[in-house]
Amino acid sequence: MPTPARLHVAHALHEVFGEKGRVPDFWDRDLGEDAHLAQALLGLCLRRWGCLQAWLKPKLKDPDRGVPLGTRVTLAMGLAQLAWLPGVSDHAAVNESVDLAADRDLGFVPHKGLVNAILRRAAKDRAALAAELDALPPALDRSPIAERVLKAALAPHHAEGELEGLWARLQQPPRPDFRLLKGEVPEGLLPSADLPGCLCLEDGAPFPRPWLEAAGGIVQDRSSQALLAYAWDRPVTRILDACAAPGGKTTTLALRHPGAALTALEVHPKRAARLRQTLQQRGVEARVIQADAAEWLEQTQDTFDLILLDAPCSGSGTLQKHPEWPWLAHDELPRLIGLQKRLLIAAADRLAPGGLLVYAVCSWLPEEGAVHREWLEGARPDLRPAEVWPAALGAEAGIEGGATAFFRPHPMRWEGEGFQAFAVGRG
Repeated sequence: MPTPARLHVAHALHEVFGEKGRVPDFWDRDLGEDAHLAQALLGLCLRRWGCLQAWLKPKLKDPDRGVPLGTRVTLAMGLAQLAWLPGVSDHAAVNESVDLAADRDLGFVPHKGLVNAILRRAAKDRAALAAELDALPPALDRSPIAERVLKAALAPHHAEGELEGLWARLQQPPRPDFRLLKGEVPEGLLPSADLPGCLCLEDGAPFPRPWLEAAGGIVQDRSSQALLAYAWDRPVTRILDACAAPGGKTTTLALRHPGAALTALEVHPKRAARLRQTLQQRGVEARVIQADAAEWLEQTQDTFDLILLDAPCSGSGTLQKHPEWPWLAHDELPRLIGLQKRLLIAAADRLAPGGLLVYAVCSWLPEEGAVHREWLEGARPDLRPAEVWPAALGAEAGIEGGATAFFRPHPMRWEGEGFQAFAVGRG
């Protein structure tokens, strides 16, 4: 029987390629030490899926005939272990894949012998297998929408020629960033050289889980930290975090503006409950409201000096953290764009005189950021761009000094997630 780690990976791959669904957030929660193997194997299968399938095709008796998903998953997992996980023995990579092929839910029983034959041949020269896979064109691992996202990320910086370099960077597992909430910085975390307050994990250091569980700090991507390091010197007494869960940005807002009345909206009941618990553990006082943000904004009479609208989006800027993203359906993009516009107008109408509205999406697609910025200028001419970030984080590369109202770091010079944001003020 396959190990729990391999079973978890197979279930996740079926979710992505069978259901076009995201890998669940806590898919590896109960695996213990085996989680490291599962995470590495799933990441390799997702990032190299196209090349793995291309390598397999000529090895089949009838290459043009459709291959069941269970067979493709089983073979991809076996090949990934043989090619790129030297700590996994030949026996484990082959035999557990054959056992997985025999699973009626996750494999395809009639292809058990095929899986065995292909993997045993591949195991005879693992170095050659890795070389053959690595020699295949990287574009095989990109879907059409991934190709479009890469071009969208580079176009504002006139860096279209760096597409392959960007893709190669995004294929590397991301390194987590952290932020101190209280007490001392734990051993193994070092200050970032270019972003004050950002902490990076030292090479070889263990993940600081006990420190996080004790609410001494939080995991927070460097793009989120830079986004919330806006320069704003006007009084802030009422803050709205319009799409608040899981609570990292809410926490940062509370730290930046101590004493301000903080309201946090979240539409999903379970996420709202988790948000309340998280903020309480961190000592953050906030009014958490479980409500649809657009509807609540359209109905309330409250106004705010600072509004953060981290809007629901495609997540195209999270390719590195979510390697399944290129293979998902993405048929909700038109609905998301419509929702973003509705939220923007509703939030703008609740901005107090002298207030600041920050709109953000973890996306590189212009229709989720730059296009909305231009549209809002016409829809609400009383709002003015607010230059609250260093100019080097804007659209132009190599700027020294100055400030920008458009947050869009160069993807080849910035290691954080792909974010677009803009800031506007009233009065």
